[in-house]
Amino acid sequence: MSHNSFGHMFRVTTWGESHGPAIGCVVDGTPPGLAVDEAFIQHYLDQRRPGQSRFTTQRREPDAVKILSGVFEGKTTGTPIQLMIENVDQRSKDYGDIAAKYRPGHADYTYLAKYGIRDYRGGGRSSARETASRVAAGAIARKVLGDGIVIRGALVRIGEHAIDPANWDWSITGDNPFWSPDARAAALWEGYLDGIRKAGSSVGAVIEVHASGVPAGWGAPLYAKLDADLAGAMMSINAVKGVEIGSGFEAASLTGEANADEMRAGNDGTPRFLSNKAGGVLGGISTGQDVVVRFAVKPTSSILSPRQTVTVDGEETEIVTKGRHDPCVGIRAVPVGEAMMACVLADHMLRHRGQNG
Repeated sequence: MSHNSFGHMFRVTTWGESHGPAIGCVVDGTPPGLAVDEAFIQHYLDQRRPGQSRFTTQRREPDAVKILSGVFEGKTTGTPIQLMIENVDQRSKDYGDIAAKYRPGHADYTYLAKYGIRDYRGGGRSSARETASRVAAGAIARKVLGDGIVIRGALVRIGEHAIDPANWDWSITGDNPFWSPDARAAALWEGYLDGIRKAGSSVGAVIEVHASGVPAGWGAPLYAKLDADLAGAMMSINAVKGVEIGSGFEAASLTGEANADEMRAGNDGTPRFLSNKAGGVLGGISTGQDVVVRFAVKPTSSILSPRQTVTVDGEETEIVTKGRHDPCVGIRAVPVGEAMMACVLADHMLRHRGQNG
C-alpha cells in the first residue's frame, strides 16, 4: 500500500528521491484543450528553486521541467501529464558519515522502522526536494482554475519576528528574498537570518496563502470539506507542523460576537461579509470570500551544532549534519503552499462541476 497521490478529480502523484536521477509527477484529470507549455510551468519552479540567495540552500539545481506526456501542440489532451525534473547537483558524499546514524528531527528512524530500508542521501522521499514536483503540478492546477482565481503567498513570521499586518503590501513580495509583504520586516530578517546562518543553526517560519476569486459553493460536507482538504494538503508539505484556516487558533480567544463574520446585503443579491474570520469557508464550503490558510514550518533539522543521537545498532553517539541546507526552509515553502492551494481548489472545482454541472 503506497500513498504518493492526492486529490480525486484532479489527482497528483509525485515520484523520485532527493539524490536520485530525477524527480517528477503525474497529473491526471486535467481537462483537454488548456494551453500549457514548459515555460509556463518553469515560471513557478524558478520561484522555488534553491541557491537564489544566501538565505537558502546553495545546492545548484536548475529545476528544468520536461513534459513527457499529456500535452500535444501546446494543449492538454485530457490524458495523464507526466513532468520530469532532473537532479544535477547531488553531493551524496556529504551524507556518508551519517549513513548509520539517525538525524534528530528527520524521518530517518521512522522510514527505517516502516520499510526496513532508508535512503540516507538527503532523506530520499522525505527531503524537501520532493516539493518541486508539487510546484510543477500546481502550475497545471492554475491553468485548470483559470485567470479569475488569483493565488498568492507570503512569509509572515521568521522565528520570533512577525510582520506588521498594517504594512501588508502584496506588490513587494517578489522584491525581497523572503516573500515578505512588509518591507520593514524583510530588512530585519536579513540581519537576523545572517546570524542564524553563520551560527550553523536554523529557524522556523509561518506562511500565509490567499486565494481570491473562489466562488461560493466549493467543498462538500461532511468528509470532503474544502478547509479539511486544504489543511491536509498543507500539512503534507515537508516540515509543516501546524495549519490554520482564517483566524485559526486565535478563534479560541475570541467571543462569539468578535468571531462572527456579520453580513449585509450585497449589490448583486449575495451577502456581503463584514469580516473574514472563517477564512472563506463555512461548513466546509467556500463563501465567495478570499480563502485564507496559514501554516507553520519547523526549523531545518540539518544543522551544524552537535546533537545527541543513536546509531542503527542502538549505540549512543553525537551527530553533526554537513552539507548545504536552508537556514529557514520556510522561505522556499511559499510557492509550495501556493501550489497546494491551487491543486486542492482545482480538485474541488472539478468535483463541484461533476455534481452541480
